[in-house]
Amino acid sequence: MKDLKRYSNKTKAAFILLVVMLIILLGNFNTLQNSKNVNENINAIFNDRLVVAHYIFQYSKELHFIKAEAEKLDLSDTTKKDEIIQTLSVIHNIDDLYAKTVLTNKEKQYFDTFLASCKEIDKQVTNKNWSKIIVLSTEALKTLESLSQIQIQEGKAKLASANALYSKNDSLGQLQIALLIILGGITFYLLIVKKIKRTIKIPEPPSLN
Repeated sequence: MKDLKRYSNKTKAAFILLVVMLIILLGNFNTLQNSKNVNENINAIFNDRLVVAHYIFQYSKELHFIKAEAEKLDLSDTTKKDEIIQTLSVIHNIDDLYAKTVLTNKEKQYFDTFLASCKEIDKQVTNKNWSKIIVLSTEALKTLESLSQIQIQEGKAKLASANALYSKNDSLGQLQIALLIILGGITFYLLIVKKIKRTIKIPEPPSLN
């Protein structure tokens, strides 16, 4: 009976150890998954936000040049046409790079509007309609401002998500430390602590002598 009781206590302790180890394992798996998500968010901030912000800056610079050229009165139509066509070729080289990035639905809508404006500028250059080009350039620049705002909003969202995952990892790490302390305590109990055996002495019967 005593052996059965001792076996039962050891089984309970082993079960507790198993549960603690399982919790730590699941927590560790969750931490690894969160770390992967944090890494993806950081990569997205760089590849789809910071890089795209550079593309928008290049677009803006070239469009300001096109608008300035169209506004000049001292340039011949041929010179304006050649310079604007050359600048548009620079813009079109960026189009494919921009399109390869991850675009939200709203961002894609604005980007399509921007591409349509640039296509219309191409058409108006052939017609030498400089006043129309000025209007189209202004509209395209406003579209770029909207795209820039989207970059800021999406970047903030990705950063907030990464910070939230980091905080979650920090909490899970503290939980795992606490569980490891419990695990160590139980292990110490099983290996070191021993029950003090008390021996009961039965008094000898009184002597009849």
